Amino acid sequence: MAEGKLIGFTDNFADNSTEAGFQFTFFCDICREGYKTRFVESKSYKKRKFIKGIGGIVGAASRLAGKYDIGYGVERGSDVLSERFSGMSPEWHKEHEKAFEEAQNEAKGHFSRCPRCKKWVCENDWNEQEGLCVEDAPRVSVEVAAARAEKMVADVKEKALETQVFTGEIESKQTICPQCGKPAGEGKFCTNCGASLSLVKCPKCGAKNPTSVRFCGECGTRLE
Repeated sequence: MAEGKLIGFTDNFADNSTEAGFQFTFFCDICREGYKTRFVESKSYKKRKFIKGIGGIVGAASRLAGKYDIGYGVERGSDVLSERFSGMSPEWHKEHEKAFEEAQNEAKGHFSRCPRCKKWVCENDWNEQEGLCVEDAPRVSVEVAAARAEKMVADVKEKALETQVFTGEIESKQTICPQCGKPAGEGKFCTNCGASLSLVKCPKCGAKNPTSVRFCGECGTRLE
């Protein structure tokens, strides 16, 4: 006996059933969070466990369930479900269909259908005051809080742009060798002629002068 097509109140569900029992997960059309129904044990499975030689059949069914049990993954299309459970007994399929109906009744209590977009949504995405999903009727308090947070971030960035952080001076200095007149590098000696780049402090005005000069370039004082 082939399994009949499972037509749910929403096609956004996963069948977590195995040969041992039945369980389903229904998902919110907006946030995709799922509600898993209670597990219902298969009566026909319990009976088959006591039948001689049933071990091989149960093993095959277990491998089938293990291969296709997708947990929280969404199954779309009843043809896929039919292939999953094609090896089960007619009694099992009857139980499966009944368990699916009961699971839907259980799950419907945790979902609401938006009359505007026709989506089935969970309690987190349902606006009770407006009677619509949050996509069609966002919660005012949530939107106000989000808008205030965005404005606060924008104000912080604007204030940061106005704040002076670096207080130092930006300047570029290049040492010119007093001997050859070319850029001397950053060492103690000229990279071109090898002359010393050490400076002598004027004892009178404190100005620094190259060691090659005899008089201060600022005040004319003789340098030792």
